[in-house]
Amino acid sequence: ARDHTPLLLAGVMLAAGFGALIALVLSVTPAERLPGMLFFLMGDLAWTAQPALLWAALILATAAALALANRLDVLQLAPLKAASLGVAVAPTRWMLFILAGACTSLVVAQAGSIGFVGLMVPHALRKLGFAGHRALLPACALAGGSLLVLADALARTVIAPRELPVGVLTALLGVPLMLWLLRRP
Repeated sequence: ARDHTPLLLAGVMLAAGFGALIALVLSVTPAERLPGMLFFLMGDLAWTAQPALLWAALILATAAALALANRLDVLQLAPLKAASLGVAVAPTRWMLFILAGACTSLVVAQAGSIGFVGLMVPHALRKLGFAGHRALLPACALAGGSLLVLADALARTVIAPRELPVGVLTALLGVPLMLWLLRRP
């Protein structure tokens, strides 16, 4: 078994360092710009200004899901088994990382970081029996989109006339749900 302690510590250190950089930027930002920046950091759909980028992410993700679903199923087996079944493991993984990064970048650039939707939904759907990626990926898109719309509606109305950033609501829901989903059966 590999010792993952250095990786975990590196993640903690990077989070602390980038958190400090964000705090530095916020501390020197003019007061009138702070609310928008804070809502962006907490994830908010109200500030989305360029829906074309969101459409680009949707089209890219849909095309990738259709093209790579079978390879994703095979990659679940194990790297050696996937290679023996004809999947070029390393290039496929790199392609997946690049596609996921591109789609995530396009969406986060518009709405900020809205956490846990991409974690909760696939885990919950797998618990409900969705196994193959041909069914899982479209189900994740529909369920994730529905969850985000519901969370956004709640965030806009729960303390009306004020609004919560939708990322705050998804995190408050996501942390306990993910802990529950990750428990051992």
